[in-house]
Amino acid sequence: MSVWLPSAPCTPRSCIESKGSFTAVPRAVLRFVTVLVVVAAGAALTPVGKRIPAVAVRWWCRTIVRSAGIRLRITGTTTPTGGLLLVANHISWLDIPLLAAVRPARMLAKAEIRHWPVAGTLTAGSGALFIDRDRLRALPETVASIAGALRAGGAVAVFPEGSTWCGRAQGHFRRAVFQAALDAGVPVQPVGLHYLTDGAASTAPAFVGSDSLLTSVWRVVSTRGLVAEVEVGPTIAPGSHPDRRSLAHAAQTGVTGRPPHQDHCTSVAQTPVKIRRTARRRPVSVASMRIIRHTGTATARATSSPAADA
Repeated sequence: MSVWLPSAPCTPRSCIESKGSFTAVPRAVLRFVTVLVVVAAGAALTPVGKRIPAVAVRWWCRTIVRSAGIRLRITGTTTPTGGLLLVANHISWLDIPLLAAVRPARMLAKAEIRHWPVAGTLTAGSGALFIDRDRLRALPETVASIAGALRAGGAVAVFPEGSTWCGRAQGHFRRAVFQAALDAGVPVQPVGLHYLTDGAASTAPAFVGSDSLLTSVWRVVSTRGLVAEVEVGPTIAPGSHPDRRSLAHAAQTGVTGRPPHQDHCTSVAQTPVKIRRTARRRPVSVASMRIIRHTGTATARATSSPAADA
């Protein structure tokens, strides 16, 4: 696996709450089966997916969410027509139907999803754009494909964090996808996704770490009183930001309501770093100074590479 791939510290053991209110097993089983039937029905219609009206796609996506026993709240502005880059924070597999409930769009998905049962067929049939995260050299081609879809007047939905988080914390937005919006000259629509129980943030829908999809689905349908909140922020007009760095910054602020910074899950232990102080300072030789300068230059080149900007 490439060292530049985005990752989160969230794991099922450390982040997902085991306590809470659970629904009766028969009801959970009914929800589980209903979700599978609704998703399978959509997969069966993928050959004619492009001819299905957007209003029907929205209804189908909302049906998936509600079949899982989740109440849905969508607030904020309406999405414009034409080319549009939808960006959102990433917590769960539920994020995909939630975004499509706002506006049906082509998803940017990792290449591994192609091989998932049912979900892979459904994702590929929906016209998703796939990114091979193990091949950094393929990134410019992916950005060009996104820009082409946007120029054609379509909507593309992406999760710029590049990884799922538990909902208590959030990662940095990767900047590469925002270059596609700049190249195509289209607006960016920030969308904030939140899951609640009893008015407080819930980690039950989180799909993180080694969690399996079926385990995550069962946990969702077994949890009572889940609410999915979708906050559609104001669009960021094309040309309002000169580069992808500032555009990504504005988009993340629109999603979270605060300037971007690296968050950490409160449940993830942070190991303190001990600094050892020496009693005497030894003189530094000229050769050592040359090594230090050389190492600093190499580090600067590494952090300014495309991998750091992806």
